[in-house]
Amino acid sequence: MSLERIIPPEEKERLARQHLAARASRPERTTKERVRLRVLRILGAILSLRPRSPSLHAECRILVIRPDHIGDVLFITPALARLRERYPSAHITAMVGPWARPILAFNPDIDALWTCPFPGFTRQSKKSPWQPYCLLRRYAALLRASNFDAAIILRDDHWWGALLAAWASIPFRIGYDVPEVRPFLTKIRAESSQAHEVVRNLHLIDPDLHPITPDTWPLRFTPTATDSIWADDLLRSIDATSSPLVVIHPGSGAPVKAWRVSAWARVADALIDRHQVRILITGGKHEQDLAQAVADAMKGPSVVLAGQTTLGQLAALMGRCALALGPDSGPLHLAVAMGTPTVHLFGPADPRRFGPWGDPQCHRVITSDWACAPCGRLDHSEDELPLHGCVRDIPEEAVLETASELLAS
Repeated sequence: MSLERIIPPEEKERLARQHLAARASRPERTTKERVRLRVLRILGAILSLRPRSPSLHAECRILVIRPDHIGDVLFITPALARLRERYPSAHITAMVGPWARPILAFNPDIDALWTCPFPGFTRQSKKSPWQPYCLLRRYAALLRASNFDAAIILRDDHWWGALLAAWASIPFRIGYDVPEVRPFLTKIRAESSQAHEVVRNLHLIDPDLHPITPDTWPLRFTPTATDSIWADDLLRSIDATSSPLVVIHPGSGAPVKAWRVSAWARVADALIDRHQVRILITGGKHEQDLAQAVADAMKGPSVVLAGQTTLGQLAALMGRCALALGPDSGPLHLAVAMGTPTVHLFGPADPRRFGPWGDPQCHRVITSDWACAPCGRLDHSEDELPLHGCVRDIPEEAVLETASELLAS
């Protein structure tokens, strides 16, 4: 079954029912997960014998841990701003994966930035089953030597990060009330699963904060002057300084989030005809073939920039565009941070939690009409992908009309 194929309504309904039934029949935890939870509780009981601290103080050394990729790390920037506001004299260190380092490299609210190739988030295969625990031991020693007073575990289910903080003897550790994480925390916050991720991050820092809106707590990312010069030079070199620019970023972190190549091409051509725009197609190095496939499927001209930009350059470029379109992905959230209107295609992920953090009039979400969406599952095998068409089946007309409305306004 082709990934370009639109699934007929009757087949879609049957597949959605199958997916819902499979989800309902899955156990809450697998045997492996139950064993792991028991082991984590034992470790938590042992590590709880170490000294604890009941609260933060004005000049404490704070470690903030977030292992995810660029979109989720961008979502913590309002929380970092609030943390700095509450503790102006504190020394704040953020620990993220090396893949997300550019998001916080110049963030004004932190004093230091560490990277860690977090197990389960690095996209490289494990060399041995013991690798995550060897990494844990090594990084715990580094953290212990830095004498942190507090650790904030910003991802709700990140037991590895919570265990790391406890193993490093950090006396104050705060996170969410998740069974695998709870044994390693000294202060626990109740989960708010329906809230947006930005709100969840802020409430972990300050549960009484109000109001929380994109205006009061915006995403923070500022390209460097060098990035801005690069973007201006690029637009001059392709003679794109007079026409409105539209970015299409067709890639995403999970193949199940992808839309059809032919659909992107037809929407791009229609936008050229209706609004006389220039089309820029962006992506990472691993998305060059996808970006070129969209360009090749178009009738009109486009500029393929996939694999040719740093994150800062991409942000500067998006900040000069009239519109950015793509599936749910970090670069689309980067466009939101730059104030560029966006159209996001959502399927398996819940837009209530992971949707654009910006003015809903400028940042539009188009969701799947599959009954099983959002399911939250992203790890489908290649054989399974053709049966999960929640994003692929989004109508071209919906994307085109939403994009046209934003360009017209």
